[in-house]
Amino acid sequence: MNQDWEDQDWEDRVTAAWATLDDYAEDASADFRSVIDTLVAELPAGSPLGPFERACAWDSTGHSDQAVPLYREALALGLTGYKGRRAKIQLSSSLRNIGQAEEGVKLLTPELDAPSDELDDAVRATLALCLSSLGRDREGLSLVLGALAPHLPRYQRSMANYAAALGAPLEAR
Repeated sequence: MNQDWEDQDWEDRVTAAWATLDDYAEDASADFRSVIDTLVAELPAGSPLGPFERACAWDSTGHSDQAVPLYREALALGLTGYKGRRAKIQLSSSLRNIGQAEEGVKLLTPELDAPSDELDDAVRATLALCLSSLGRDREGLSLVLGALAPHLPRYQRSMANYAAALGAPLEAR
């Protein structure tokens, strides 16, 4: 499937469905996933968007174990760009949730060198959580301080220096 398939109406309806997630009671999460499944059924065969949206729905309703294979499928089908990066972040988080944080670190570490976008801080925050789950808190703290520093109204230089002083090998990129 060519990932260039675009249907703004479909994207708008998916966005609208996601806007209702918090309207579902915890015991009605299957109903929300059903809405997403109905939208996914409209996609062309082999679209990486289908497993991606389904993974997000499982993940957002507390089922990381069900989301992991779907994120992997979406990436294997060629999901790239912004949604591909989101899939890597979310897959890493789900892997951490199911006790596979090392795999999350391996998946996200190359994203530190990826072209910069609005997901950079999410990459670092999720990678920090994976590192913390592995007992590598100093590296995780370095990543989080490094991500936070540019957003501070003051002390940007100091926080960036503190982040570097923590000596995180990942941040030395």
